[in-house]
Amino acid sequence: MTTICVDVMGSDREPSVLLEGVSMALERDPELKVLVVGDAVVVEPFARDHERTSALVTTGVIGMDEHPANAVRKKKDASIVRAAAAVRAGEADGLFSAGSTGAVLTAATFGIGRIKGIRRPALTLAIPGVTGKKTVFLDCGANADVHPDTLVQFAHMGCAYAQVVLGIEEPRVALLSNGSEDTKGSGLALQYHQALSEGNCGFVGNAEGNDLLAGTFDVIVSDGFTGNVALKAVEGTAKFIMSRVKAATGNSKSAALGALMLKPALRSVAGELSGDEMGGAVLLGLRAPVVKGHGSTSAEAVANGTLACARAARGRLCERIAKVCETAE
Repeated sequence: MTTICVDVMGSDREPSVLLEGVSMALERDPELKVLVVGDAVVVEPFARDHERTSALVTTGVIGMDEHPANAVRKKKDASIVRAAAAVRAGEADGLFSAGSTGAVLTAATFGIGRIKGIRRPALTLAIPGVTGKKTVFLDCGANADVHPDTLVQFAHMGCAYAQVVLGIEEPRVALLSNGSEDTKGSGLALQYHQALSEGNCGFVGNAEGNDLLAGTFDVIVSDGFTGNVALKAVEGTAKFIMSRVKAATGNSKSAALGALMLKPALRSVAGELSGDEMGGAVLLGLRAPVVKGHGSTSAEAVANGTLACARAARGRLCERIAKVCETAE
C-alpha cells in the first residue's frame, strides 16, 4: 500500500470538494491509502466512512493572503505544516495540497526537507503539446531569482521526471528564451545558456514561448519568474478562447449545434490546460513527492493529483532525482 497525505484545508474550495476527490482516488486505486488532514469535524467522519483512510486532526489553516514563512513558523498546528511533518515522520509517502503555493513550498521544504545537494525545489508541470506528447516545464513559480548552477539542477530534475513519469529515455532539454538563437536573451539568460551547455543535462538550445505547447522539447527550464509569467499567459489565452467560443454559440442555432457536438473535445482540452489531468504541479527536489493543486481545484484534479503523487512514490522519483543529481556533480 502507498499512503498519500492530503491537506483538505487552505484551498479556495470547501473541504468537501477535496474529500470528494479523495473518494474518487480511492475508488480508482485499490493499493492507495490516504491520510486526510484538517479540522476534526471534517476529517474524522470521512475517515470513519471510508476504508483505507485515517484522520490527522489539526486546528489551524494558512490562508492565501498570509505571509508563507511567517505563517509556517507561527502556526505549528496548521494543516499544511502538520501534513509535511507527517510525511517526514514516515506516516505517508507523499503529499497533496491545494493551499497557498508559498505555504506549501515553505512547509514542505522545511518539514519534509530537500534532497541532499539540491539547492532549491522547483514547481514542475507536464504540459500538453500539439504533437500529443507532454513537455516537462520548470520552474513554474517557486523561485523568482535563480543562479545559473541551480537552473542546471532544474534541468537534471526535469529529466528525471520525464524519464520516470513520461517514460522518455533521453530527454531533450531547452531554455525558455526570446529566440532560438544561442545569442538571444538577457545577460542572465546568456549565463543560463552557458551553464546548461556545460551541465551534461541533455541541453539542445533555446526554446521560445510558442514551443511550450508545441511538444518540440521534452524539458523546458526557466527561472520561476519567467516561468510563472509564461504559464499564466498560456492559461489566460485558454480562458479567452473558451469564453469566445461560448459567446459565439449564442449567435446562431448552427453555431450552438456545432458547440454541442464539440463540447466533449473542448472539455478535454480545457482539462489539459487547467492542469486537472495531472492534478497540479509537482515540487521536485524534496525527499518525498509533493503535488500542489490549484487553489480553485476540482474534485477531479484532487483525485488525479493524489494518484500522481502515489505513482511518483512508487516509481521512486525522489530517489531517481537524488541519483541523477549526485552523478551530475
